Amino acid sequence: MTPYSDIAPAKDPIVWIVEDHDILRNNLKRLCSPARHLNCTETFANAEAMLHRLRHTQPPLQPQVLLMDVGLPGRSGLEALEDVIKLAPECRVVILTVFEDDRKISAAISAGACGYLVKTAHPDEIVAAIHEAARGGSPMSPIIAASVVKLLANLTKPMTPVALSPREREMLTLIVEGLSAKEIAERIGVSIHTIDTHTRHLFKKLDVRSRAAAVARALRERMV
Repeated sequence: MTPYSDIAPAKDPIVWIVEDHDILRNNLKRLCSPARHLNCTETFANAEAMLHRLRHTQPPLQPQVLLMDVGLPGRSGLEALEDVIKLAPECRVVILTVFEDDRKISAAISAGACGYLVKTAHPDEIVAAIHEAARGGSPMSPIIAASVVKLLANLTKPMTPVALSPREREMLTLIVEGLSAKEIAERIGVSIHTIDTHTRHLFKKLDVRSRAAAVARALRERMV
């Protein structure tokens, strides 16, 4: 994962945190500081309070990235995901959890989460993941990534055939090979921001929301 100092956007992304453990929530808030090019404006101990606040918050004050625990009191993070997507469709949800359960991982990605991190992740990895998510990427702890690709590759949801341009096919090939956005930019010879734009367009064309889902569809349909 690329260090946050190399990928910070021009404007610090707004981050909200939903975590019921007080110490961890406060640590995450301190982590999402201006010094790391992040702007944490809200923290919550449960999903209900977060959803209430989200219903009464309009863009551009809505979060660009929502870092949310799964095992919350009351409504779980997974149960709240659908409402988050409806209320803030541009928000990128990164699940942060102690669980490495295949079913929970699959449910989170299927519900619209763009990333999945374990709570044991290094602070720099969490910061980099938030920036990657804000740029349209799909951050994922290495320990989870292989399981996600395997799960998504086995999905049987019918997909509408798509025609890819030569550049889109090249991008998809490099994503399947596991190259990061920075590595793809260097390989193709364009800026990382151009790669971010191409990646968002590619994901929209493939009707997927994450890098893992794009890889799964590419392999399943032999696009590369």
